Amino acid sequence: MADKTQRYYIAPCSPPYNARMPLTLRASALIPVPPLVRLLALLLGLCGPLARAAPTYPEPGVQVRAVQLSAHGYYIPGLAGAASRENEGFMSNAGFVVTPEGVVVFDTLASPSLAQAMLRRIRAVTDKPVRIVILSHYHADHYYGMQVFQEAGAEVWMHEAARGILGSQDQKLRFAQRKEILGRWINDETQRFPEPDRWISGDTDFRLGGLRFLLRHVGPAHTPEDLVLFVEGDQVLYAGDLVFKGRVPFVGEADSRQWLAALDRLIALQPRVLVPGHGQASDTPQQDLGLTRDYLRYLRTEMGRAVADLVPFEEAYRGTDWSVYQTLPAFEEANRRNAYNTYILMEKESLGP
Repeated sequence: MADKTQRYYIAPCSPPYNARMPLTLRASALIPVPPLVRLLALLLGLCGPLARAAPTYPEPGVQVRAVQLSAHGYYIPGLAGAASRENEGFMSNAGFVVTPEGVVVFDTLASPSLAQAMLRRIRAVTDKPVRIVILSHYHADHYYGMQVFQEAGAEVWMHEAARGILGSQDQKLRFAQRKEILGRWINDETQRFPEPDRWISGDTDFRLGGLRFLLRHVGPAHTPEDLVLFVEGDQVLYAGDLVFKGRVPFVGEADSRQWLAALDRLIALQPRVLVPGHGQASDTPQQDLGLTRDYLRYLRTEMGRAVADLVPFEEAYRGTDWSVYQTLPAFEEANRRNAYNTYILMEKESLGP
C-alpha cells in the first residue's frame, strides 16, 4: 500500500480534506500536521498534500485526450489494435467522473507515462482531487498506471477475486512480455505493482458530490474480477473489457458462457452512453453491445459443433468462416487464441460438472 503519511492536506487549502480518506470523513478527521510544518507551509504559500514530488516518467509520443460524454463523465479513448511500440501500449480506454467533492476514475491505462498524461487531462478539467480509482480488472493495459494515481493521493479499489494475481507467475510473464514490447515505458525502473487500497467483495453503491455510482461485479466473465461502473444520474456505463467496439475482443481464458450472462446485466442497466474497454464510446449501447455478444456466440457455436463432432481444433479452425470478423482490428493477434481457448472450454462443458 502507498505511504499515506505523505497525503495530508493543510488548511486553509481547498478542498480541506485528504483524498485518500473514507468518503464520510471531513476536515476534522485529518491527522494533525505539526504546527511548525503547517506554519512553514503557509508562509511559503503551499496548498495541497505534503508529499515528495511525484516521480516523472517518459513523455508518451501518442496523444492522450479527454472526451466529455455527459454533464460529469469523460473518457480517454485508446488507439485501435493490440499493444505495440507504435501505439506505446495505448490501446484501451479509461474514464473519469467529475463531482463537486472530487473525481472518480475508472481504469488507469497501460503505463505510468500514459497515466501521468491522463492525470494532466483531468487537471485541465477540474482542480478537484482524484478521490477513488476503480480498476475493472488486472490486465496490463488497464492497471499499469495505478501507481501514478496512488502517488497523487487517490484510493484504489479492486474486486477481491483478483487477490493473489500480483506476484503470480502469470503476472510476471505478462510483465516480461510488456517490457519486451514497451521497454521505454514499461521497465524495472519505472513500473511498480502496489496493492489496491480497498478490496471490493461484491456489488457496491456509493455517493460522491451528489452523484450515485453503481459498481457491479459481473465476473467471472472476461476475468474473474470484472467490475463495471454505472453513473446513475448521467446514465453512463464504463464497461471495461466486457465490451469491445469495432475490434475483435480478447477472450483469452474467459468463461464465455458467464460473459454472455454478464452482457445481459449490462443491457438491463439501460445506459444512455457506453464506454467499452476498447473502441469508441457509444450513444447506441444496445446496438453496440451486439458485436461482443455475437462474436462470443459465434465462437461457442462453431467450436462447440467441432467438439461435438470430434473434429480436431486445427481442422475446425481452418474450416470456420471468419469473414465477418477477419477485417476487424486485432483479428490476427487475438482470434486464433480466442478460438482455441473456446474449443477447450467447450470440451470441458461437454463433460458436465
